[in-house]
Amino acid sequence: MNDSLVSHYFGEAQAAVYDDRAVLMKPVRDALNFLIRMALAGLRQNSRILCVGAGTGAELIDLALAFPNWRFTAVEPSAAMLNVCRKKAGKAGVSSRIQFHEGYLDSLPCTETFDAATSILVSQFLTDRDQRVDFFHHIAKRLRPGACLINADLATSLSSPEFERLVDVWLLSHRLAAGSVKASEMGWGKDVVVSAPKEVESILTTAGFKHPILFYQCLFIHAWCTWLPRS
Repeated sequence: MNDSLVSHYFGEAQAAVYDDRAVLMKPVRDALNFLIRMALAGLRQNSRILCVGAGTGAELIDLALAFPNWRFTAVEPSAAMLNVCRKKAGKAGVSSRIQFHEGYLDSLPCTETFDAATSILVSQFLTDRDQRVDFFHHIAKRLRPGACLINADLATSLSSPEFERLVDVWLLSHRLAAGSVKASEMGWGKDVVVSAPKEVESILTTAGFKHPILFYQCLFIHAWCTWLPRS
């Protein structure tokens, strides 16, 4: 994602109302967060978690509250979104266990490796396949062998009958949350790439992860759990 897209979708104005607009989608996000907790529950007690594109901290703070011995690194290029995340973490009493990094993953100092990573609705903003592979490859380089990645993206076949049936429901959910929204305003195919689920899985495996398991789907939101080889 380039800086102009960050400003367009996640600038000061968007960050100020981001969580308010997400309230009507809370059941969707709560279910995803619950399953993320279940997928990562087997990690060691002192695990380090990398949250790439942390946004306002939805899954980060949920995990920090559920696992009080874990430490986190929040990577977020939008200063406005990261400021909201930092304030929420302070209110939740978990900020002492979080390193906040404003910028992209390539500017994060290399220290010790992470036990797991999350990337929730991030890679869809990289419209070139090679860029997406490179994005996940950079995540893989920050993880220890055998580490887990939780990835969620918008995914569907845009030419499928399922897309035609679901798009009206998807648009309705966004109208309820954000006011009037038209299909042409979603940015799909221009700012946001929506790939078939098998294509997302192929991107993950090309980047070095193995056996992606689709563990969550709600409308167009798909989430996978995948791992690095242990050796």
